[in-house]
Amino acid sequence: MSKDERLCSVRMNVAIDGPAGAGKSTVARKVAEQLGYIYIDTGAMYRAVTLAANRSGINPDEPDRLGTLISGLDIRLEPGVTGQTVLLNGEDVTDEIRTREVTLRVSQVASHEVVRAKLVDLQRKLASAKGIVMDGRDIGTHVLPDAELKVFLTASVKTRALRRFQELKGDQQVPLMQLEQEIAERDRSDEQRVHAPLVRAKDAVVVDSTEMTIDQVVEVIIDLSRTKTAEAK
Repeated sequence: MSKDERLCSVRMNVAIDGPAGAGKSTVARKVAEQLGYIYIDTGAMYRAVTLAANRSGINPDEPDRLGTLISGLDIRLEPGVTGQTVLLNGEDVTDEIRTREVTLRVSQVASHEVVRAKLVDLQRKLASAKGIVMDGRDIGTHVLPDAELKVFLTASVKTRALRRFQELKGDQQVPLMQLEQEIAERDRSDEQRVHAPLVRAKDAVVVDSTEMTIDQVVEVIIDLSRTKTAEAK
């Protein structure tokens, strides 16, 4: 067995937190692929709930109705050909949860304790067997506080807005300045929410991706994971 194979035999959980647009999902997916771990996109779960709420005519400020709604939802994440497939009550909603309508409401929906409690319980069960890379905004501080490796991935607001601008196409295209304002507002909302706010875990390693490529960020996290697994042996 090679050194890398021995290191991979020591499985751990990797928590990647950070603000909107920092590249968490893309980075986490690539890290999971390289480590041979399972990737869990917690943001996709909250987006699925938001989509269901939108379809049901439920506003983000109606926690009682959201609680009733989420109790009847079956949200599953499965490996897909081009990434992770998100199933909502058996329906593939992978693309629909990324629409602007969902993006503008997800932070409000995710702020309610009744929503977070349901999804956090599911996320912890998924991570119980180890070998998980999970990204979100409160993974290292709340969902998986005992994760062996915690990373806080960030970037400037301007950089994050530009990345989002380049992702949006056609009917979803939005002026760059407006995206900057929306991302800054979402930062404030995530940081100031009462339940599990966005905050860096004390033992998290900060990685600023403003001047880095996705592959460079992935390489940094893989190196960190190798150091952690070596320390655990």
